[in-house]
Amino acid sequence: MDYKNYILPRIGTPDNPLKLGVLISGSGSGMEALINYQNQKKNCFHETTLVLSNKKNAKGVERAKEKKILTKVIELPNEGTKEEKRTSHEKLIQVELEKNNVEVIVLSGYMRILSSNFVKKWMGRLLNIHPSLLPNFPGAHAHQDVLMAGVDESGCTVHFVDMGVDSGLIIAQKKVQVYPSDKLEDLQNRIKVHEHKIYPEVIDALSEGRIQINSLGKVIIHNL
Repeated sequence: MDYKNYILPRIGTPDNPLKLGVLISGSGSGMEALINYQNQKKNCFHETTLVLSNKKNAKGVERAKEKKILTKVIELPNEGTKEEKRTSHEKLIQVELEKNNVEVIVLSGYMRILSSNFVKKWMGRLLNIHPSLLPNFPGAHAHQDVLMAGVDESGCTVHFVDMGVDSGLIIAQKKVQVYPSDKLEDLQNRIKVHEHKIYPEVIDALSEGRIQINSLGKVIIHNL
């Protein structure tokens, strides 16, 4: 991997905050937590200017509209091969991002895997949060996999998105204890509390220029 392919965004200011586009597929609880954080933080260096959902019935769509954020639904087209649908879908998303001057994409419960062509355009400006301590337990069923494995520790990971699945450079993690009595919902809710805290803090660091990537591909984050 050539880490020069990661192009970090400009440094924002309170007067000219970094413009975020948040992509969702479900409840939008993380998106809502981020917007609440931005609204409450004094001198915030970033703002959510666009929320995109690939599901018209996603609860997060209404949550975003209630927050007075520009909200668009772009569903997967019905016509064409699987790859043609994916390409068309991502082109529509890219157009909307460019139209609204989005500078950083924040994936928040977005359940589609983005193509390599799309990711290449945004590397260093495309973030995801995953509910496990990567590289352990990647994929869509992390909580279930953690419980089945019987490990006593899990957590969440904020990472840059690359061409793999949950394989991009790790920015920050938060550890959470797993108890023998935990059900899926117990673990999910315990980790979600930390997700809603660490994601905005990482975006703070990115928008304030406190994140660097060295020549070895290690993310350096200052004062998190």
